Amino acid sequence: MYHRILVPIDGSSASRRGLKEAIDFAKSLGGQLRLFHVASEQIVDCGYGGGTYGGELIELGRKEGRHVLAEAEVSVRREGLQAETVMVESMNVSAAASILTQAREWPADLIVMGTHGRRGLARLAMGSDAERVVREAPVPVLLVRDFSLPRPHVSHETTASAPEDQVLYV
Repeated sequence: MYHRILVPIDGSSASRRGLKEAIDFAKSLGGQLRLFHVASEQIVDCGYGGGTYGGELIELGRKEGRHVLAEAEVSVRREGLQAETVMVESMNVSAAASILTQAREWPADLIVMGTHGRRGLARLAMGSDAERVVREAPVPVLLVRDFSLPRPHVSHETTASAPEDQVLYV
């Protein structure tokens, strides 16, 4: 059924919650986990000058990515499982596009990922990688919402691309 489970992680509490659900799935189904991190090389230059150069930021992103993957791998091992870890560097490609590419190339049977549950202006400003993955994924996607974050009030008059009852939050 779901033997190859792709787990995008970014170190956030939402992605850690997604990892926990993916571990539970893998244990109950005998599945294989692939922990996936995107080290983004997109750098915002506001023109203020500064003390950190682009090359330093890129290397910091790589270092943080290795740390995030190592921490997640420890969580998996603590549960008696093994996991592959993959980090890709992304230049001008969204995290969602990288996740979708990885899901196709590996190939995954299921994607389990955390979501921040942003709505309204926050979603408009930050985008929604989870939403794009759900819309374009070649396999089922399980979104795991981080309920430790405050849930914004959703007005019935608000238009959204997917009604609340069509998105599965665990």
